Amino acid sequence: MKAGIDYIGVSVGAFIINDEGDVLLVKRSQNAKNEKGKWEAPGGAVEFGEKLEDAIRREMKEELGIEIEILTQWVAKDHLLADENQHWVPTTFLVKIKGEQKPQIMEPHKHDAMGWFALNNFPSPLSVITQIDKKGYEEYLSLLRTTT
Repeated sequence: MKAGIDYIGVSVGAFIINDEGDVLLVKRSQNAKNEKGKWEAPGGAVEFGEKLEDAIRREMKEELGIEIEILTQWVAKDHLLADENQHWVPTTFLVKIKGEQKPQIMEPHKHDAMGWFALNNFPSPLSVITQIDKKGYEEYLSLLRTTT
């Protein structure tokens, strides 16, 4: 039985920002579970019995070799991939990298590339959830501007 295919999968993602406001994205390889060749915020499946915060910290260590500081957690979203017959429920965390760590691709079989991108200059194509997260982050920034 496979998560997201045989039953609804639960996943986490990290919308990683730096001090300049750029976002770290990875490009999914042809070996990825879905949305091959698309750019996205890194993340992965939640393991049985694992808390969401623990899952995102584990995933960032495994995928990018970094420790993160969680700024906020966004509400879960619907991530339906009809063309791939997959159903995921992801939760994304807005995070920063702790200290001066430099992310690197630790799982080259899953990611072909990685880069920092300005919010108005994201690469294409984007994964479904990253399109949703991008809109959510823009709304978050807009709200911050109106309250300060």
